[in-house]
Amino acid sequence: MATAIATSNMTLADIAKQTTPDGSIESNIAEMLTQDNEILMDQTWEEANGGTFHRCSIRTGIPEAAFRRFYEGVTPTKTTYAQVDEPIGMMEARSFVDAKLLDMSPNPARVRMNEMAGILEGFNQSYVQTLLYGDVSTAPAKFNGFLPRFDSLSAASGENVIDANGTGTDNASILLVKWGRNVFGTYPRGSKAGLQREDLGKQEVLDGNTPARRYTAYEDKMQWDCGLVVQDWRDVVAIRNIDKSLLVAQSGAPALLELMAAAVDKLRGEQGRPAFYVNRTVKTMLRIQCMKQANVYLTLGQEEGRPKLSFDSIPIRKVDMMQADEARIT
Repeated sequence: MATAIATSNMTLADIAKQTTPDGSIESNIAEMLTQDNEILMDQTWEEANGGTFHRCSIRTGIPEAAFRRFYEGVTPTKTTYAQVDEPIGMMEARSFVDAKLLDMSPNPARVRMNEMAGILEGFNQSYVQTLLYGDVSTAPAKFNGFLPRFDSLSAASGENVIDANGTGTDNASILLVKWGRNVFGTYPRGSKAGLQREDLGKQEVLDGNTPARRYTAYEDKMQWDCGLVVQDWRDVVAIRNIDKSLLVAQSGAPALLELMAAAVDKLRGEQGRPAFYVNRTVKTMLRIQCMKQANVYLTLGQEEGRPKLSFDSIPIRKVDMMQADEARIT
């Protein structure tokens, strides 16, 4: 069955809902669906070395040096390497607004701008959801996110997984990421980084309900080709299995500060930009702990006029897309 036009294209009712009593188009729409995804404040980016992927070379073996005596040789040795290809996903959205509909609007440009703002937020949420949970084994068109790389305590990367011992299905996670030479976002070689908008102007488009019919519409296209490179998993630490019910009750709750201290100690000393990423519930519990006890590790300050919570001088960012209903990992 064809998708109804009203569900995928703007209508007069949509424009009416943007119109103020004086007949002008509202310039300040309350974004009730906007989410806090502060992870984008820290993420660094590099151009991929391939068109649809970034190839990483990883040293997998270091030879042992030999001791020798006078007049005695040694056997030549070499290090060993492996290559991993990190895929790049292609995000795209299109907006069609009937040209006649815009002709009837008091401010066509504002209507299109308002529509693009909503589509931009959709890109933001889709990207961060994939950055956290993307798994090409189940969604081949996406890219691999952080948490599927740290979903087993027995895998090699399990060395950087800290188990908070939650056993139910309402668990949360805390991510500690050190952005830099080994962890970064990537985009196709020769392309522009970030979200791109293209105003395609007036187009003859097909009627979604009756494809044989056409109408004139203004078309906008937005696209973002992006991926995530984790060249060395030792620059990421995941605290998994945080029981949300115990956390909210604050009775038998996991010792978050102790877990976060253990996470910091797992990072190596190389330069980078570290940050913790937590969901809204965990952030609230950390703020409450900051209020109730004086310590030199959990501090509340300011960053560009906004409250900034830090642990051991590492910022703690709120990411609404981080779930609080994760199944236990083992």
